[in-house]
Amino acid sequence: MEKKMMISESPRTSRRIKKRKLANVCVESYKERKSREERVSPLVEKYWFQRYHLFSRYDEGIKMDEEGWYSVTPEEIAIRHAQRSGNGIVIDCFAGVGGNAIQFARMCYSVVAIDIDPQKIEFAINNAKIYGVEDYIDFIVGDFFKLAPSLKGDMVFLAPPWGGPSYKSIEKFTLDSLEPRDGSSVLEGEAKVWFHLLAAVYLHDQKKGKKTAFLFTIFQVAQAITTNIIMFLPRNVDLQQVEELSWLSSPPLEVEIEENYVLHNVKGVTAYFSGAACG
Repeated sequence: MEKKMMISESPRTSRRIKKRKLANVCVESYKERKSREERVSPLVEKYWFQRYHLFSRYDEGIKMDEEGWYSVTPEEIAIRHAQRSGNGIVIDCFAGVGGNAIQFARMCYSVVAIDIDPQKIEFAINNAKIYGVEDYIDFIVGDFFKLAPSLKGDMVFLAPPWGGPSYKSIEKFTLDSLEPRDGSSVLEGEAKVWFHLLAAVYLHDQKKGKKTAFLFTIFQVAQAITTNIIMFLPRNVDLQQVEELSWLSSPPLEVEIEENYVLHNVKGVTAYFSGAACG
């Protein structure tokens, strides 16, 4: 008959385990209480726990709206983007609350930060002041698609809207999954179409039974400014579609695709085109 050895815990060991469990509960309760004090909604609570990875100087007065919590580029990745930007004027086409624009400015670049939402620009200005770089950034409230023909720059940064946290549930994120952000109800006509159709995304022409490529896409609008483009995309993006963006030029642009990690977790994918590639 097989004998089983029973190991009993000493009262002292048992007390230590209970104390550890109690300590863990207390810490978690403190975090939850702090998030409630800052009026963080349940949707973005987990991003609040990562706040110092979004902005290392968060406690100095960083401001974000709900969308900013899940759409801002983590600071470590934004620094990487800035290091790959080269010299000159950087145009941040969908600046949001300023995560990328701040890091571009810290590299002593001149930055044009555009967003259609006035509140986001207000928050971006506040956040830039905390990092001491507000004088290096020209903040513009406006629609990038309408402003693009008048813009001049050496590098374009694109962080198109991902559609919120729900993008993670998609097995493979295709470029036509991108959706309007920052006052999407304001966008009409061609501007709204461009937002939905990110390069090489084809519509089926039911009358002719053919696939037709839309001439104007967000990538092509950016490319009219410069071919030096950095694009930050979801971690589950369809990489083949990203590579197809380079084919919109003749000859095709060089492209480099990089996975971006924070604390050993993939947070997104960055595509570097033309002069930004192979840096």
